[in-house]
Amino acid sequence: MTTSPTSERSQAPMIDTTKPSVARAYDYALGGKDNYAVDRELLRQLNAAVPEVGLIAVTNRTFLIRAVRFLANRAGIDQYLDCGSGLPTAENTHQVAQRLNREAKVVYVDNDPVVVAHGRALLEENENTNFLAADIFDPPQVLENETVTENLDFTRPLALLQVATLHHHGGENGNSPVDVMRAYIDAIPSGSFVAFSHFFDPEDENSETAQRVQSILNAGINRGYFRKRSEIMEMLEGLDLVDPGLVVNDDWWPDGPHLEPLAAAAKCIVACVGRKP
Repeated sequence: MTTSPTSERSQAPMIDTTKPSVARAYDYALGGKDNYAVDRELLRQLNAAVPEVGLIAVTNRTFLIRAVRFLANRAGIDQYLDCGSGLPTAENTHQVAQRLNREAKVVYVDNDPVVVAHGRALLEENENTNFLAADIFDPPQVLENETVTENLDFTRPLALLQVATLHHHGGENGNSPVDVMRAYIDAIPSGSFVAFSHFFDPEDENSETAQRVQSILNAGINRGYFRKRSEIMEMLEGLDLVDPGLVVNDDWWPDGPHLEPLAAAAKCIVACVGRKP
């Protein structure tokens, strides 16, 4: 990359520890240590309302691992644009992909200050892993940045990861989640894949669970939307979904059979992998 890692790292990110962070709360739910009391309080409130809510974070990370494993092993993808990458708690995209192909290239993108601080450290890890501090809901800001254009080859298929990202976008500034996904899907070359997950309103007896979580999230971090299947599918237009399509996270090519029924919270986040024809 042409920007100086040293100069970037010299600018310490401003971290507001008085407001909960999506990335830090997610980190705490996964057993990480890069979080503050305000983040743990948000999880406490969520757990009080929905005792098994931590499953949303856990199933989302396990989906990410399985999806990247599929992309690297079965689909032969060797370059990844991971939007809203979050904190490096465990089994990150580059670790999974490079375990199967040591030459796989990964560009992480996030703008949470704590994630930025950790993400820049990834520049030290290996030459095939890079980090960009940018707003993933502003596709041109990401797609036109030198970190992306110089490390990913858009003349070849790549993988776009939008895992647990668009449900934190409420359509601010007239730019809807559908608009955001359309810009990314239009930009990636034919043969590329998209791994995607999103909070889900199942429109059944589990809708109450989704609404309780959404209310707490919006009171604490102002963003967190559980959308209906039709709304989510609209974001995926232009993709051919890999079997089994858009399903709850735990049902996207699980590592084994379910030994117990899925909890309500586990039914409130869905995932898929799609291919651009």
